[in-house]
Amino acid sequence: MIKRNITPKIKELSHKYPVILLVGPRQSGKTTLVKSTFKKHIYRNLENPDEKLLAKEDPRSFLEIGSGKKIIIDEIQEVPEIASYIQNEVDEQKQMSQFVLTGYQNFQISQTVTQSFAGRVANFELLPLSYNELVGEFEIKDLNKFILGGGYPGKYTKNIDSVDFYRDYISTYVSRDVRSLKNIGDLTNFQRFMNLLAGRVGQIVNMTSLANDVGVSVKTIDSWITVLEASYIVYRLQPYYENFGKRVIKSPKVYFYDTGLLSFLLGINSSKELKLHYAYGQIFENLIISEITKQIFNKRLNEKLYFWRDSNGNEVDLIIDKGLDKVALEIKSGRTFSKSMIKGLNYLHTFFAQKYNLETKVVYAGNQEQKIGDHEIVNWENFLD
Repeated sequence: MIKRNITPKIKELSHKYPVILLVGPRQSGKTTLVKSTFKKHIYRNLENPDEKLLAKEDPRSFLEIGSGKKIIIDEIQEVPEIASYIQNEVDEQKQMSQFVLTGYQNFQISQTVTQSFAGRVANFELLPLSYNELVGEFEIKDLNKFILGGGYPGKYTKNIDSVDFYRDYISTYVSRDVRSLKNIGDLTNFQRFMNLLAGRVGQIVNMTSLANDVGVSVKTIDSWITVLEASYIVYRLQPYYENFGKRVIKSPKVYFYDTGLLSFLLGINSSKELKLHYAYGQIFENLIISEITKQIFNKRLNEKLYFWRDSNGNEVDLIIDKGLDKVALEIKSGRTFSKSMIKGLNYLHTFFAQKYNLETKVVYAGNQEQKIGDHEIVNWENFLD
């Protein structure tokens, strides 16, 4: 089994909460992780038709109510109504980690399951493998192969070609999971939407433009992005704004949790194609931001991520908000440092430095690391290590 960085925190809180909930995208390794961490638990899978039927028709028998047995329940979103039975059981038994639950539909789980477990549940989000999880187990030869490969464990453990893996992943996701979340009649239109959204990665998405290109309403586009968010395919990076006396952009950007999936949607099949692709800079930016997101989730850090841009075009790619401490990053795919890379950081420093403890860094693909004024210039691998 691939060692996951989230495991120590799960083990720590398993002694403090009666319910452990692990959510994340399909194939991110949730089942493998919980079965290896909670080896003495009984395992139930609600995607098994017999198990699902029993859970719906006789939830007390399914949960073995009153026995005090510890149970893993995979894909809890399939029968969310059993949450109330679990709640009563943990209140009665008062055992830590009595129920370990997994699921992939964040929206549905949030709406139905977690509301029943207030004060009783430790919530975790497991994303595909991070860079340092991968390099601990597999040989990652270069940056572009890492981007194309993405982080889904099954691709590596089964040695599946990236194009084959992501073709099957999208086919399964579109035909099954999307329909379970949203009644989408025309899957061809939805597939086209996903491809066009990938083409706008790292940009402030113009909903009207995207709707016109797909041939649907703006409301439909917004609901489809919400579906992708709920299934951990994409996320919206919100803008950071305070009253600095400047007009700032208040619309979010969209990024993908996995660069392998993103590259496939963009039709990129090789490192050569990736290097020459018009969106290479945004793909590299997506990689770094998603890696930081994984670190935050794995350690359950109380940190928020934003970008910053004003109406005059001054911009910083990422702000890591740690309260009074802020880290501002410019993320560049180039291998040669130029002073233009710190232009946005210099501008932001004017507003932030007197109010916050501010660190500023350029994360880039080059190897020369140095300090330029207030800014650190850092190689991407060393930054992620």
